[in-house]
Amino acid sequence: MDLSIEKVREAHQTLAELSFEKKPVVRGYANRTLYINLSDHSIQIKPVTQQMKDLFTGGRGFCLWLLWNAVRDDTRWDDPENELVIAGGPIGGITAYPGTGKCTAVTISPLTKSIIDSNGGGYFGPYLKFAGFDALEVQGIADREVVIFIDGVSGVVRIEDAPLEPMDTHLLNPILFDLYAEDERGKRNLSSVTAGSAAEYVPMCGLNISYYDPRRKEIRIKQAARGGAGTVLRQKNIKAIVVRTPDVRGDSNGVANMDLIRKAGQRINKEITEFDSSQNDMAGTGTPYLVEIMSRFDLLPIENFRFGSDDRAAQIAGEIWKPMFDRRGPDGCWYGCTMACAHAVPHFHLTTGPYKGQVVFVDGPEYETLGAMASNLSIWDPGQMLELNFYADTYGIDTISLGNSIAFAMECYEYGILTKERTGGLDLTWGNFESTITLIHQMAHGEGFGVIVGQGTRYMAELFAEKYGADPQLMKDIAMHVKGMEISEYIPKESLAQQGGYALATKGAQHDEAWLIFMDMVHKQLPSFEDKAEALWYFPLWRTWFSLHGLCKLPWNDIIPTSNRSLPPKEAAKVPEHVENYRWLHEGVTGVPVTIEDILVQSERVYQFQRVFAARLGYGTREYDYPPYRAMGPVTVKEYESRAERYDTQLKEEVGLQLDGMTTEQKMAALRKYREERYDKLVDAVYRRRGWNHNGIPTVETLRKLGIDFPEVVAVVNKFGE
Repeated sequence: MDLSIEKVREAHQTLAELSFEKKPVVRGYANRTLYINLSDHSIQIKPVTQQMKDLFTGGRGFCLWLLWNAVRDDTRWDDPENELVIAGGPIGGITAYPGTGKCTAVTISPLTKSIIDSNGGGYFGPYLKFAGFDALEVQGIADREVVIFIDGVSGVVRIEDAPLEPMDTHLLNPILFDLYAEDERGKRNLSSVTAGSAAEYVPMCGLNISYYDPRRKEIRIKQAARGGAGTVLRQKNIKAIVVRTPDVRGDSNGVANMDLIRKAGQRINKEITEFDSSQNDMAGTGTPYLVEIMSRFDLLPIENFRFGSDDRAAQIAGEIWKPMFDRRGPDGCWYGCTMACAHAVPHFHLTTGPYKGQVVFVDGPEYETLGAMASNLSIWDPGQMLELNFYADTYGIDTISLGNSIAFAMECYEYGILTKERTGGLDLTWGNFESTITLIHQMAHGEGFGVIVGQGTRYMAELFAEKYGADPQLMKDIAMHVKGMEISEYIPKESLAQQGGYALATKGAQHDEAWLIFMDMVHKQLPSFEDKAEALWYFPLWRTWFSLHGLCKLPWNDIIPTSNRSLPPKEAAKVPEHVENYRWLHEGVTGVPVTIEDILVQSERVYQFQRVFAARLGYGTREYDYPPYRAMGPVTVKEYESRAERYDTQLKEEVGLQLDGMTTEQKMAALRKYREERYDKLVDAVYRRRGWNHNGIPTVETLRKLGIDFPEVVAVVNKFGE
């Protein structure tokens, strides 16, 4: 089919349209949200009330509040009333400070069945606000393929019939940008949200958020990958959401005090210029620098998290990727971001699948993708890694869930639970690239064993026990997920605090709430349960604040100022100078000064509300706050014996056992009992610090203190008792 822009444009019949008055952003807020119902083609503009700002701030807070009011207690992810809600935040969109281009997507997840939030860069959050809206909520299910076009230049929102365009992101995006941009320059004012063909079949697909890179003349993509928001997008028959905005200016956010914003920006940009190359080298290497460090500290997932280090890690480490990355321009995923970590590999020749022979531009790889798809599967070839990375992206699959799910299947294959007969002829031995890429292509076409793997580790663990007679306890122990969301790529076995960081996160095991491994395991800064509980109170709240305001966390602690050197270690982990920067940014944008206590209260309102929301849907209680045992300790004899000296020492020194005459199995049982009891004590301590009851439900007193004790919220809490 000849997909000329003229034919595509002709096919884009308008199904619904709403004109709106263009208004400037005032002190970080557009003061309106946009509601679209695809079932009846209705489009509405809603006001942002002062109460919404005071209690839910923006970003993730607005998303949760809008979704709460849209769904019923028994709404499921594929019901028409489930919404996909996307928002940036009041600080998001400034250009004088790095990392201010994020947005957050919130929905009922097809993967976890509960509430998830997922953040991504790529311009959409700021552009949505500059087009006129602080949040977008999409409800209903279209009866055909549609594109939602939000035009902040002409002041119109349209739902358009979109029958011709291909689904996969690398083919769809060029058509969208040609269709909605008036000329080459106009492409810079567009951002799109798409998924990919795999989102038709598997629940682990995220949102691809795209923007135009004029120096390279490439459309770049970042992901809001976790939890299945892309699957929700496709279930609603949305092919794309496109926003167009007027030219971005330094004052597009309508800020209260630009001098204060510049003051913060000048300070951190000076630090990045002076220290980045000698600290984490984000501008040169980006997140792949972590591979070597994680392997050195026995934290890099190897073979479904069984092991934590491998000499072959050097083959996928940062120094391998650095010379491969495109150096034709800056690599920020938002204007003015001097962290510049959004690297990509140009001119890559595909060797498999429907696009074999195409020469493509591959965004990434990021560390999480390398941990999930390379080390965790024992695939160490950079070219193969890029092939996996590209196809996961264009098909819309979250690489963390993808890698962990394939690793789980490979381990089951090693144990004989899976056979070639059961996998449709696929040899799922460790390191088998051909079988791995075949699984990914199968997910995109809804066929073969790939569709089973694409349902995630929780699904497979239950299926293999029921259908193939696998040991249910073994399946539970090695399925690396919490709440149905696969664990991100750091091994927490030797960090009790990180076990809690994963398992006590409301949406599932994602590291964006609390990454405490080094504080806990390496630097020994959290010796007591109370110390760990305090960290598991503070850091999730501090990190939540980024998602309220449309911010990336990397400028907070991936560049370390000299002022940190004189601080006690625990305080240094908070990077107080950068916290002060964010206080300046808040006051500079909104005109409202804040203390660190104010910041934590802003976050806690949203954090506690999300926990109640999960409980409202039947989740969010203690039974869902436990990690698989492999996240706590060794499941198999092979694991134990690979680190026998470490585990024997712990049994002797921490448990007080005499090991003479004990078999490995007996040692493993003793270690498991100790570690599971220790984790329960941590949960109790964290619940107390967070103001939750023994079942993990926020108390009415906690809600009242925060001003979110609405009758419908209290009613949920009262179901579970005090």
